[in-house]
Amino acid sequence: MTIRAAGGGTAIGAGGRHEPRKPHGKPMVRWFHPSTLVKTGVKAFLSAVIGKQADRRLLDALTNPKQPLEQPYFDCTVDDENRPRDVLWLDYVSDLGDGWNATYAVATAVMNPALALEDPEGETHHTQGGEVLVFGGDEVYPTASVQEYYDRTVGPYEAALNHRRRVPSLFAVPGNHDWYDGLVSFVRLFCQGRTSEAWRTRQRRSYFAIKLPHGWWLLGTDMQLESDLDNTQVEFFKEVVSYMQDGERVILCNAEPEWAVSKIKAIAGRKALEGNLQFLEQLVLGKKVSIFLSGDLHHYMRHSGKDGRQKIIAGGGGAYLYPTHLPGEKRETEGFELRQCFPPSQKSRRLTWHNLAFPFLNPWFGVFMGAFYLQLGWGLASDMNSTGVSDKLSRVLHRALKGTGTLFLGGLTLVSAITFADARRGASWRWLAGGLHGSTHLLTAGLLTRAAATLVKQLGVGAPGSLRRDIASWLLLFTSGFLVAPVLVGLYLISSLNVFGCHANEAFSSLAIPDWKCFLRLRIDASGLTIYPVGIRRVPRAWKRGANGRDPVWVPDPADTRATRPELIEKPIVIGPTRALPVRVGVGLRPLASVP
Repeated sequence: MTIRAAGGGTAIGAGGRHEPRKPHGKPMVRWFHPSTLVKTGVKAFLSAVIGKQADRRLLDALTNPKQPLEQPYFDCTVDDENRPRDVLWLDYVSDLGDGWNATYAVATAVMNPALALEDPEGETHHTQGGEVLVFGGDEVYPTASVQEYYDRTVGPYEAALNHRRRVPSLFAVPGNHDWYDGLVSFVRLFCQGRTSEAWRTRQRRSYFAIKLPHGWWLLGTDMQLESDLDNTQVEFFKEVVSYMQDGERVILCNAEPEWAVSKIKAIAGRKALEGNLQFLEQLVLGKKVSIFLSGDLHHYMRHSGKDGRQKIIAGGGGAYLYPTHLPGEKRETEGFELRQCFPPSQKSRRLTWHNLAFPFLNPWFGVFMGAFYLQLGWGLASDMNSTGVSDKLSRVLHRALKGTGTLFLGGLTLVSAITFADARRGASWRWLAGGLHGSTHLLTAGLLTRAAATLVKQLGVGAPGSLRRDIASWLLLFTSGFLVAPVLVGLYLISSLNVFGCHANEAFSSLAIPDWKCFLRLRIDASGLTIYPVGIRRVPRAWKRGANGRDPVWVPDPADTRATRPELIEKPIVIGPTRALPVRVGVGLRPLASVP
């Protein structure tokens, strides 16, 4: 079966020739676009309500029961001809399906049959494209639909496939954005055995287990929107554990990094995530997990335990960059010490200042704020034009308080700002920060209204009280609101993140930075497991039709000299063999403690 992706390009059948899709795909999602805010908010609300009442995982368990004598895992210890695999390459990509440039840049690296990667010390490491491809969550943005999956995920990976390598087997972990349509599109694309130009799917549910060569296992969970591990899933993993031998080790893939977000969710009253991982380790698996892999936060960050266990966030598959410099962030958490992050925290801090260009990065949000400021000052500006502009601000404020509509919009502004404020510091902080933010907008709107009325009077535009003077005041108020209000939002986000460690998501989603992408390439052989963290500092902005082998592809345009090649973020993380043999873990050649 062949999937035709929407938005251009040509799908092929068996024996056909690959024709690449022209890279005119989707731009990065603009999260502060009014329509995106409304659509995403509605989808999130509806999916949360529906998810509580009709859990798709339970329906899948009923409609796809396991057959008698069927093993609960996928066996990747042998190839398609049932020959034992001595070496297996596996790629892990998370948080993809956003803008074309970012997603396609990662896809071309992942789908390349061979990739030579230089580490920070100048040593070159030769890697191969994975026979297994794992998507670690949030396979599409902003909300899930079949069309969005095709345009933002399937399309770039089909265009990137180089036919000199075999199509990988794909396994996908759903994230919260995949759940925004109740997991309907995710199940249709990834859980029904469909094959595209880029991959072949094998899983039948939203969670899975893979037996890897040389005593390694990879488990992918589905925590749904409420960070909930359902009983059917628990029983599934308990059965999987019964097939594990002593000394074998587990790689656990979750859509969210418990070690990074559990504190935030606990403040918000959602403590299930941390308990789920402890429950998995202690009561279901009955053993410690050797490697935790996760996305959700769109950067690379690795924590290493004193016992050699690894916790790795690699959410750089295509979505906007997430900061790595949160002030006050603990360098050590639950015995795990921060070893590396990408981008460096100093660079991340500097990038936050790009929010000063908020109205130009998010012009439609500027239009919305300009219109809102116009509504706030509409009546006040007309009153000033007809009765004369007051020199005293107190009189301007008195006039504003006389209007019922102005009072309503002012209250709405305060409520919206308080609701928008980051909840991680508690209710008192939200009231204080949100109240100050909202009050600043109200004060600014009043000052801009007075300034607009004063300017049209000094310029002699129209007679006092005339429609011409009113229109001139309104145009000035809208324009100044378009420019000033988003800058205030940008300053609020800069100070919130760089000073107080709040609004990390909002401060960087507003920037929609396509760069600093990453994914993981794993190699498993008799000597152990090696993790290659691959980073792309700046993705190409321009592409041209080229050729790679016998098939035409889209390649970076050499004219884009600022684009960078894939490289290793740090030295490969090397983990020794399993089965209770003496184990050494290290980055490069530095020995660490043994892994349980």
